[in-house]
Amino acid sequence: MSIYLYGVTRAEVPVPRGVRGVGDPPGKLRKLVAGGLAAVVGDAPEGLRARRRYVQAHQEVLLALAAGGPLLPTRFGVVVADDEAVTGRLHADAHGYAAALDRVAGRCEMNLKASPVEAGVADLVREDPRLQRLRQESRRRPGYDVSIRLGEAVETGLRRRAVGAAQQVASVLSGLADEVQAGPEVPGCVLNVSFLVAADRVAECRAAFDGAADRVAGRAELRLTGPLPCYSFSGLPAPAGA
Repeated sequence: MSIYLYGVTRAEVPVPRGVRGVGDPPGKLRKLVAGGLAAVVGDAPEGLRARRRYVQAHQEVLLALAAGGPLLPTRFGVVVADDEAVTGRLHADAHGYAAALDRVAGRCEMNLKASPVEAGVADLVREDPRLQRLRQESRRRPGYDVSIRLGEAVETGLRRRAVGAAQQVASVLSGLADEVQAGPEVPGCVLNVSFLVAADRVAECRAAFDGAADRVAGRAELRLTGPLPCYSFSGLPAPAGA
């Protein structure tokens, strides 16, 4: 049977008790040790799909593992051919995995996403002479073309305003982080960035976020998520056979 891979940790980190993994019924976790490293795995369920309860189970396993020691987490759905494919990769890349675990030890990931808000369009128009001209033109000579241009200009202005606000908040958080990693584009978002933060600075990070977000209130919708497993900072591919 194929195995489901949750992540890589140090050999001494225990498999958390009472935590079950992906599957129906929920899968049992086990550890594959290779020298000073260990991979936490379970049996891969038949017909694996990104069902909500499966994704939630995956996340709960990672959070429990990360509470016990440094963790290089996998994204949901990594299935490997067999135990040997995992332990072979751990042995082959032992130095790289050990260095990556040192990198995230005592740290967690905080993720910031920002998207535009439509509130305050009137303020945006007052601040932008081009929007003022387009609005006046739409009132003097209403029509489809001018309405489209006005709508596009407003959308661009809202995005620009949200980007500026998001960058201010990201700059504050960057000062508290050991590393910063831009994430993939997310539909509707103008910014998706993750911060590698010492676990004992999470409260400070949240307080700094709250203060910075208050200063740019109404310019962007800002969401700070975490602490999370260090998805964006593991820096290593899944074992061969995945």
